[in-house]
Amino acid sequence: MKLAQSFTQIQECLGATVFGVSSDALIDRVAFDTRRIAAGEHLLFFALKGSFRDGHDFLVAAHDKGVRHFVVSERIETEHLPGSSFLLVENTLHSLQHLAAWYRQQFAFPVVGITGSFGKTIVKEWLYHFLKSDYDIVRSPKSYNSQLGVALSLLELRNDADLALIEAGISFPGEMETLERMIAPEVGIFTGFGTAHRENFTDPQQHLAEKLHLFKHVERTFVGRDIPLSEEVRNQVGAQPFQVDESWIEGAHDLTPGFRGNLLLVADVCCYFGMTKETFRERLRLLPSVSMRLESFDGLHGNLIINDTYNLDREALAQSLEYQLSVARDRKRVVILGLDEQHLAQREEILNIVSRFSPDEVFIWNEVQPDPDMFRDAVILIKGSRAAGMEKIAATFRLKKHKTFVEIDLNAMRDNIAFFRRDLAPETKMLAMVKASAYGNGIEKVGKFLQRQGIAYFGVAYADEGVEMRELGIRTPVLVMNAEEESFADCIRYDLEPAIYSFEQLDAFVRELIAAGKSAFPIHIKVDTGMRRLGFEPSDIPAVAAAVLSQPEIHVRSVYSHLADADNPLDTSFSEQQLAIFEKCSTQLTEKLGYHIMRHILNSEGTLRLPQFQFDMVRIGIGLYGISASAELSNFLKPVLSWHSTVSQVKLVKTGESVGYNRDFRASSETKIAIIPVGYADGFRRSLGSGKGMVFLDGKYCPVVGKVCMDMIMVDVTGINCQAGDHAELIGEHITLPEMAKAAATIPYEILTGISRRVHRVYIEE
Repeated sequence: MKLAQSFTQIQECLGATVFGVSSDALIDRVAFDTRRIAAGEHLLFFALKGSFRDGHDFLVAAHDKGVRHFVVSERIETEHLPGSSFLLVENTLHSLQHLAAWYRQQFAFPVVGITGSFGKTIVKEWLYHFLKSDYDIVRSPKSYNSQLGVALSLLELRNDADLALIEAGISFPGEMETLERMIAPEVGIFTGFGTAHRENFTDPQQHLAEKLHLFKHVERTFVGRDIPLSEEVRNQVGAQPFQVDESWIEGAHDLTPGFRGNLLLVADVCCYFGMTKETFRERLRLLPSVSMRLESFDGLHGNLIINDTYNLDREALAQSLEYQLSVARDRKRVVILGLDEQHLAQREEILNIVSRFSPDEVFIWNEVQPDPDMFRDAVILIKGSRAAGMEKIAATFRLKKHKTFVEIDLNAMRDNIAFFRRDLAPETKMLAMVKASAYGNGIEKVGKFLQRQGIAYFGVAYADEGVEMRELGIRTPVLVMNAEEESFADCIRYDLEPAIYSFEQLDAFVRELIAAGKSAFPIHIKVDTGMRRLGFEPSDIPAVAAAVLSQPEIHVRSVYSHLADADNPLDTSFSEQQLAIFEKCSTQLTEKLGYHIMRHILNSEGTLRLPQFQFDMVRIGIGLYGISASAELSNFLKPVLSWHSTVSQVKLVKTGESVGYNRDFRASSETKIAIIPVGYADGFRRSLGSGKGMVFLDGKYCPVVGKVCMDMIMVDVTGINCQAGDHAELIGEHITLPEMAKAAATIPYEILTGISRRVHRVYIEE
């Protein structure tokens, strides 16, 4: 989110009364949940009132996170919120919606409004898949289609986008009028019409009319083929016959008729936006599997689990049963239903729908709780509403394939970002280093998470890492620090900004830009101030400036350098020497170029130790993961990564017997060992063998015995109540990443980046 609106502009938009400290600060984003605030600078907090929580009760918590601008519906005492500015409105949710509607009107690119009783999210995600190569798209996060979710989605609009896909869902009469006013769509999509929330409307006609209100002012509406609309209504909403036929989706054999209908709807929209059948079919081959509300995964005992635990709408239930029938073939079909209080009253109607598909067994979880061990080679549909909590039941049926896994706590990373931002000036940007697939933690999840945190730049080592980010839909600027001549074409094609560190490299990149017909392409000048790696010499700066001024193809975005000794806790003299050289070089370059360029030299340690030299931007790498060379500073950072495994087997080793390769360990007395499925192919280094490494098991530290194998280690669990299936901590609360690195005679960077990609990653985010 990058609103870039002043506090005064927002006050005028909302017609709010101002009290507290006078302010005209720039507001970049809004928030309503203090748990999701990483840093409060440039943030406007809306104190929303809900059925169970009142945002006014969390103003102090928001203030503690740096928030200084608030929208409230009560005139409050401000002594506990010093330095804060307030906008007083009648209703904070209505004001947030009004702000979203006002903000949306500032963008001229097409906005597509998507509604329907079912299929909204999958149509949106499939449209994104097909159109993302042709458009820079903003889309509703997850299923943000409520009165609040739509407002938040619209506040994600940005100037560099050229298409928006916004979901709209309603539960009661009158809600769509508010959503339509906010979204103001030029194009509409009506995915399906069913009975979800029908009980809140007087009859189906009122329900349908409410849905159609979204299309009141659209140029064109795309309507699912199974929605019965009169010719008069179709003309009113701009609906036209499909321009595509079944040949567009040939090859999509694993979809039920319901999903095939959704796919045809998507094809018709793509055709409207100028896509040819050939292009659509080419992209169809890469269409992601259905894994949102209809997730399939391997279960215990050869079972296939269809997890559809989002809602219990009757049409969606029929669609799920149809999907189960299509994939089961000759396998047994089992249906497990979870009924919340509302659906218990509709029990017979729901069972009648199920009976039409003749499954082999049907269970209502409220009455009978079948055990996962009861079924073999069956296709099990687990269906229920969120209120019934069936997603937890589905998890118990999953085949646990990953005995060894890494857990990455994105909430801790958010807190670490907030800690680094604490000592930064409001205008100082943050660059996140994400080279080596985000230090081995997965660029897709971590990169997208960091983008949501408002990171200004990403730093990668090589262009192919930046290309991967662009293909994942990450649009934040990317600085390529080791830009090789062979990768210049990719830099230009994918808007990656290369670091330039020599005249030969500069000349080669300019030639590539001339061939591509580019001008004013952003580059970053690297200066060697003492690291003695890549970079121009300080004496080169006048010639660098002259070369840049002679070439309209390039524009210097920043100048930077690397500190060589920032983590030295006892002596900062070398860092200070580097900083003096850098300040002189960067000032000289700026003066000669005649325009402002960003300056940055501080890494994680430098940011913590020398914040007075933050310049325009700082580069945070290992610090994101809660690692610092300073024990004192480490107390303020939260570890992000933990590494876990499970005991595969426990054995008794008799006195004199050996364990492992080369008989490296020989038992001096009877010894109990546990075998754990992790080895050097997973990143558990061989140097941790023979007692140097530990795991934490059953409350005790257990040393590795013998050599580390490719896929296994053996640990001494003598005297411990240990059995197969027990949890073993490799890195975590009891064995920290720095402690493992020290035992392996290496550094945390090498452990982090050395954990194999074959180790399953689990991401935790509230």
